[in-house]
Amino acid sequence: MKLTTTPRCLVLFFALLLTSFTTTASITDDHAQKPLVNDDRTQIPLTTAHEAPTSNPLEAEQALRAEQAAQWVSEARTLLHGLDPAPYITSSESKSSGVMGTIWYYTKQLLLWHNAESLEERPTVGGTHGKRLRAAEELLEKAADPAKNPDAIFLLAEMNFYGNWSYPRNYSAAFKWYKKLAGLDGNSTAQHMVGFMYATGIGGAVPKDQGRALLYHTFAALNGDTRSEMTIAFRRHQGIGTPRNCEDAVYYYQRVAQKAIEWWDSGPPGGHYLQKHTFRIADDHGGVYGEGASASSSGQNGMRHKQSLDSAKELGDIVEYLELLAKKGNLPETISLGKIYYEGSRNLPRNIPKAREYFLRVARQHWDRDGKVRTGGPQYLEKFAGRAAGHLGNMALRGEVGQQDFAQAVKWFKLGVSCGDANSQNGLGYMYLNGYGVKEDRAKASQYFKTATSQDFPLAQVNYAKMLIENNEIDRAKRYLELAARHGNVEAFYYLAEISNSADAKDRSCGIATAYYKIVAERIEPLQSPMAWANKAYENGDIESALVGYMMAAEQGYESAQANVAYLLDESRSAFPVKSLLSKSKQQTLEQLEKSKRNQELALIYWTRSAKQSNIDSLVKMGDYYLSGIGADADPTKAATCYSAAAEHQASAQALWNLGWMHENGIGVAQDFHLAKRYYDQAFETNPEAYLPVTLSLLKLRVRSAWNTVTHGGIKGIGPEPKKKRVSLREFLKNWYEAAAVAEAEAVLDDDIANAQLPGDEYAYEEGFDEDIAESVVILALAAAVAALVYYRQWRQQQGNRRQEQEQRAAAAAGQQQQPPPQLQPQPQPQPQPQQQQEEEQPRLGIWDDPQMPGWGMPH
Repeated sequence: MKLTTTPRCLVLFFALLLTSFTTTASITDDHAQKPLVNDDRTQIPLTTAHEAPTSNPLEAEQALRAEQAAQWVSEARTLLHGLDPAPYITSSESKSSGVMGTIWYYTKQLLLWHNAESLEERPTVGGTHGKRLRAAEELLEKAADPAKNPDAIFLLAEMNFYGNWSYPRNYSAAFKWYKKLAGLDGNSTAQHMVGFMYATGIGGAVPKDQGRALLYHTFAALNGDTRSEMTIAFRRHQGIGTPRNCEDAVYYYQRVAQKAIEWWDSGPPGGHYLQKHTFRIADDHGGVYGEGASASSSGQNGMRHKQSLDSAKELGDIVEYLELLAKKGNLPETISLGKIYYEGSRNLPRNIPKAREYFLRVARQHWDRDGKVRTGGPQYLEKFAGRAAGHLGNMALRGEVGQQDFAQAVKWFKLGVSCGDANSQNGLGYMYLNGYGVKEDRAKASQYFKTATSQDFPLAQVNYAKMLIENNEIDRAKRYLELAARHGNVEAFYYLAEISNSADAKDRSCGIATAYYKIVAERIEPLQSPMAWANKAYENGDIESALVGYMMAAEQGYESAQANVAYLLDESRSAFPVKSLLSKSKQQTLEQLEKSKRNQELALIYWTRSAKQSNIDSLVKMGDYYLSGIGADADPTKAATCYSAAAEHQASAQALWNLGWMHENGIGVAQDFHLAKRYYDQAFETNPEAYLPVTLSLLKLRVRSAWNTVTHGGIKGIGPEPKKKRVSLREFLKNWYEAAAVAEAEAVLDDDIANAQLPGDEYAYEEGFDEDIAESVVILALAAAVAALVYYRQWRQQQGNRRQEQEQRAAAAAGQQQQPPPQLQPQPQPQPQPQQQQEEEQPRLGIWDDPQMPGWGMPH
């Protein structure tokens, strides 16, 4: 893990100070320069102190001491360089060897038995490795303590904190060295680490103190430390250790977002590739409560989770199946394989050469090597060939399969444009905009971008919006950016944040700008996020390092990291209390009880922060902790509040069941059997997989309710369900409008914006009347007007028909009165044909004249 520091070489300062008071001094080749080597930093030349005479003995002695300290640091680095830098791994979740060990491991998995992790175990290392490690430690301590060498102090702090080179972790010693370095020369990394340790009290090294944490993070942020800037922004945003302040939050988030966009834009055309690392560990096991019981693995969330390649456990089987179909010549599967290998996922690294192979396979079926169209292919080949050409053009433009080749990129993009591919249109527009391989032509670029936006292509929407911003057409640009943001485009979020935060904007919104800047800062992870390192440590079985990494990301505001920390520290994840039963025979020491209490408190803190960022399962966990008195005093009322919040819109069957149980037993809420039944029923409606527990609970509830009725108890029993109220047309339309607004909001903040719901509701803002809803209202009004006109026309026609029939009857009656008496033998009248008779007997059906059209032919 790379950590930047401020200039550290005090020796250079003293040497330059001494030489400034002397005359010219010749520097020989033997004593010219001695480099100070840092694994992650550039070599800094160090001039020896005895190269120039000095008139101040004290300064000369300090320079010699600094030179000796630097020599000790160099020797320590040499000793450490030959050692494995990876920390010593102790995993509580590792699988033991042997048959019994395997059976025991999977038994724990079946029972969801989890051992909460600890941050205070300190393994020791022996042998040759241990001797070299202790020798390096002695050298560094000599250089750090008397001479105050900043490199030695920094190395000792890092070794004690991260356990590098398998050095035993000692968080108290790490805190001592970090604090010393922070006070020595204002090292921003050291200030950040001191603030982090005050905020978390990690390993019991120091009591938690949110005030001092905020102080040190502020110092580090002002010195430019990106992680502290994110931490300060999140704390101001959420009100952690300080009152909420939206202006401060948006200021620091903007600083991080600007750095992130600059780094992202410094990559190849189109920006650096961003690999997502923000995953929840619990989701790999079906959620916090297991498959089906957790909100993350049930309902629509469960469907999205199963369809995501980042979480698919059978990804290898999926790829193998697609490859089989691709060999048979199936074009959709071939394109899908190319995209999978090109974009990569959590379980499948990127493979650009293989992606290019699949794209070329599709393209060569439609074009020959000269770019001429082959004949005889299927009708849909052109569409898939255009997509393949777009991806091949991007590879050539970005130099992902070798050197950048603008001519090749133009060739592929033009072929894709001929097939109507939006990706190719955007790529060719980008090349005309920047003059890559073609003459710069902004008019053509704008036309290509606009054409691609008609196909809802997010990159083109952003590029076109940027051109509109340059022309000061902010409102039009904002509409295109909002469309691109639905697809999770990070650049769209950045420009939306800039527009929302602009002082000149008539509808400036600090809350919206903060949320958008936060998304940008968290999406561009390589700049500051430790999530990738934490995930790798977790996969390698180094749970303690993973916990440290997740905790650092959690302090920066990553919701998934907050959930991971709480999940790893959670001591109550077992489906059955087997562990607690086995541990009753062992008497815990006072130190173990204190450590367990600290872990519980820390877990509750991170469950709470995760819940405030719309994690439903974390909200239910909060209720569990308050109900059981874990990490805080037992408070059933708070537990009921948490469950009620999680149960809104029937988001969590577990929360609904818990509310039913609390109403059944009168814990935290009034005892009410009728309400209990209602919550049990809603739990089943939310997740049909809860059939068995709900059925058993309802059976027990009915027995208790019957006994309560027989004994004339004072508890409200299960009564008849109220009849459903008939909804009028006006109420139906009102409910429809509200549901449409909610659905639109959920779509904008969906996980596909890359999971990313707008965090928190701390800075509520007034929204204007949505244009989509306005269009819907207009369409409905027009439809109603047309229906009314048709109805009125039909009514007028039926009224006319009735008047005509009445006139005919009146005329017939008058004619009969004037006719002579009938003859004795009347002439027989001709009988009507059956079809004619049927037509005469069938009433008229109105203008539609269709008996299958309900309502229109009904008499009035």
